Amino acid sequence: MRRRLEILILDDEPLVGQRLKPALEKEHYNVEIFVEPKGALARMREKKFDIVVTDIRMEELDGLQVLENVRANSPETKVIMITGYASIETAREAVTKGAFDFIAKPFRIGTIRDVIMKAARALEDELAGSEL
Repeated sequence: MRRRLEILILDDEPLVGQRLKPALEKEHYNVEIFVEPKGALARMREKKFDIVVTDIRMEELDGLQVLENVRANSPETKVIMITGYASIETAREAVTKGAFDFIAKPFRIGTIRDVIMKAARALEDELAGSEL
């Protein structure tokens, strides 16, 4: 049996986490929600997450800084960027810096669930490849 994936969701809008957490837990993921970046980064130093979903525009640190921190400390973690201020330039910068995917707000729960499942499959494929 596969282990449950660990997911961290960071968005300064509490409603995002409140909606995503139950939907993702229903898919048998372990989910932790944060509304401020410094707390999320501190938690990521304590625990390894398989997938991080982060908003781009936040007060203390932006999502691109969070992405850089995750990539530097846990390169295998898949980072999915979400934003209400989507632009081609921001998406390109996020992907260039190592984001797994980029989703514009507003999004449907099914959309983010599909992207998380895609990230989970990518993690499985990488793990299977490293075992060869």
